[in-house]
Amino acid sequence: MVSSYKELQVWQKGIKLVTEVYKVTDGFPRKETYSLTDQMRRAAVSVPSNIAEGFGRNTRPEMGRYSQFAIGSLCELETQIVIAKNLSYLSEDTFVALSESVSELERMLRSFSFSLRHPKSSKSKN
Repeated sequence: MVSSYKELQVWQKGIKLVTEVYKVTDGFPRKETYSLTDQMRRAAVSVPSNIAEGFGRNTRPEMGRYSQFAIGSLCELETQIVIAKNLSYLSEDTFVALSESVSELERMLRSFSFSLRHPKSSKSKN
């Protein structure tokens, strides 16, 4: 058992994704500052924030519930990344890199959420 949410790999990957999103959105057109840029940043920040909040609730059901919120924010971010690509705000390489980061984090989050809801299943796998 971990003693802090900061020890969770899923939280650490979420923080890395936030950093990536902030760097990428710095290059967006100024007209997007209070729309797509802001929305992408808020969705990205929401992912590790929900993981931390769920951990702070100190119960498996609450951690599971907040990990589901994090998955929702991640799906929102993924949609916004597609929109940014369609508007030519992202290069193909940046789009692929962000999409891969989102996919990896989503797999991790879904596994984490499943293990919280089905603790016996996760124990038998280890």
